[in-house]
Amino acid sequence: MAKRPNQSFGYSAPQGDDSGASGGGGGDFELPPAGDSTGGSNDSGDEGQSNASAQLTSALDAFTAKLGEMVNQSASVQSTDGTDYAEEGNIVGAGISDGGENGLPGEPSMVVFTVEDTDEESVRQILSDTMGVQAASDDSFPITVHKTGVIEAQSHRFKMRPAPCGVSVGHFRITAGTLGALAVGRTAPRTNRLLVLSNNHVLANSNNAAINDNILQQGPFDGGANPADRIALLERWVPINFAGGANFVDAATGWAWPNLVRKEFVYLQGGQPRFFRIGNLVVNPVLGLNVAKTGRTTQLTSGRIVAYPSTIRVNYGGGRVALFTDQITIRSNNANPFSAGGDSGSLIWTADSRRAAVGLLFAGGGGLTFANRITRVLTALDIRLIV
Repeated sequence: MAKRPNQSFGYSAPQGDDSGASGGGGGDFELPPAGDSTGGSNDSGDEGQSNASAQLTSALDAFTAKLGEMVNQSASVQSTDGTDYAEEGNIVGAGISDGGENGLPGEPSMVVFTVEDTDEESVRQILSDTMGVQAASDDSFPITVHKTGVIEAQSHRFKMRPAPCGVSVGHFRITAGTLGALAVGRTAPRTNRLLVLSNNHVLANSNNAAINDNILQQGPFDGGANPADRIALLERWVPINFAGGANFVDAATGWAWPNLVRKEFVYLQGGQPRFFRIGNLVVNPVLGLNVAKTGRTTQLTSGRIVAYPSTIRVNYGGGRVALFTDQITIRSNNANPFSAGGDSGSLIWTADSRRAAVGLLFAGGGGLTFANRITRVLTALDIRLIV
């Protein structure tokens, strides 16, 4: 365990060149060690805005309440190998979509995520009879169905110093996720701590962790050794509620050594690392918004927000299931996946010149990616991004 320092560490800001030789985010930062609390909260905070109709919003609220009861009463579906599921267990989430591929373009609908292929009529019956969505019994209520399979929390593999955003990282007891971004605390004494941002299940082992636990780059699955590859110490996380209560974020921070990290984002071009920066804006999700991310597994990808807000239940393994609401649903813009296991923790930004932060990737299934609103993440962890 690191010894508490009695001085700050000064360094120059990285220039974003291709050498990978610069470090940190500019300014003077206190060296880690111990944080003093888990901090954070999965309280609802602000509710954001949606352009969906009141009827769709009301239906999603009813669905969310029922799904929370189900998560509290039983474990999620664990496989897609032909096992017979209870009817309601086949439905693992829902969101508000703008129509898109499976509906009338520009016409909002309720998109329902299922484990197995299920026809619309059966989905309507389940929604109205067992999920509390009475409006679904009316054929005029717009519904689309998307098979995701079980939605699971997801796990650039190379080692790099200083470590940029978008590379493999993880708590010393997990496999691997993605270093999402650098940040600092909004309030003292955390305003002079340089922090790495990712998911709770990446940095805090899905609540099974302690303050000052080592954060490695690469993640252990990719060859990271403890403590030799330590870049940060676990500093704060938002506990995940596995008892059926609503979660809004899967997020955590580690207190980093400034010389071991950099604020640029990385991608590979011709096998060589290239670096870029995101913008300083933070925006709310909007249906149809084009977005991008760079992550440990699928690297630099682009996609589109196809449903918001969404409510889903997420399988964390070991029989642990969590309900998440007010989530962003993203589909790739091409034949390649937007994300895969190991991309969890990636920062998602607008795919335009602003590169404005939108979300924090944390789960996926059936060709869809799910992300927390970045505004909720920043509030829950009491941080601001360094860009």
